Amino acid sequence: MNPETSTVLVVVSIVAFATLLRSTFGFADAMFAMPILTVIIGLKTATPLMAIVAMTISTMILVKNWRDVRIKSAWRLFISSLAGIPVGLWFLKGSHDTLMKLFLAFVIIGFSAYSLIKPRLTAIKSENSAYIFGFFAGVLGGAYNTNGPPVVIYGSLKKWTPASFRATLQGYFFMAGIFICLGHAFAGLWTHKMLSFYLFSLPLVLVFTFIGGRLNQIIPRGKFDRIIHSLLIVIGSFLLIQTIQGIT
Repeated sequence: MNPETSTVLVVVSIVAFATLLRSTFGFADAMFAMPILTVIIGLKTATPLMAIVAMTISTMILVKNWRDVRIKSAWRLFISSLAGIPVGLWFLKGSHDTLMKLFLAFVIIGFSAYSLIKPRLTAIKSENSAYIFGFFAGVLGGAYNTNGPPVVIYGSLKKWTPASFRATLQGYFFMAGIFICLGHAFAGLWTHKMLSFYLFSLPLVLVFTFIGGRLNQIIPRGKFDRIIHSLLIVIGSFLLIQTIQGIT
């Protein structure tokens, strides 16, 4: 097996497992895949690759499950995210990088740990609260490409069913993903190398999106919530460790 073939197999395997996470729970694909892919194929290839993979997954889920999307929440999250992105870029250019990452990590870990210990949180009834969570998602997305956690926390507080949780997140990520993918294309990041990795991965992306959809349907509601918060703790812990390592 030559080095190029082994690289393709490793990349395809990582993308396949990331697809399973995204299709089953609605998120966590980039947080799992990006740190590994960046080392293997570089940031400029990994970033547009995972963006177009995410768009493919979202499109497949929405085609089948668009009726489960909470439209009022999805568009509010999206619109307010657009307002938050410039603020995130300002933080990225400033000297607040470490403090923002530490704050994000502690918020994610703290909220999820509390939810696991005391899962009976009062549900948010107003759709207008989506503007707040969407704005912070935009800030974090513009600064660190991590717009997922605030949206996931919002969905948890809204007490969505697993089907609505998964579909609504894809509605939001789909709208945001259009701008992200177009930006990558205009920036010249859609290279032959990246598209080759995508085409090699596509068959497994299709298969694992289907498998994830079935898993989403059979996971009991209470267990689904616990898995979501456990994944958030892992993501928050990873971000905390990464930030501390950057300081030292």
